[in-house]
Amino acid sequence: MAHVCENCKFRAHYEQKPDSLLGRFWHWHINYCPGWKSYFNKQSEGQKAILREKYKFNKY
Repeated sequence: MAHVCENCKFRAHYEQKPDSLLGRFWHWHINYCPGWKSYFNKQSEGQKAILREKYKFNKY
């Protein structure tokens, strides 16, 4: 079963237009979102490394 974060419209918008207002909001939001934390922590170490690099994310 896919996690909600995999199909998040805000995440898709960030990937298309990371400098847009909605894209920047999503990037800020992942630092506080319990759903993203759950999704991120369920990933393998390799996938976590990919997500960290792709989204410039280093919180967890």
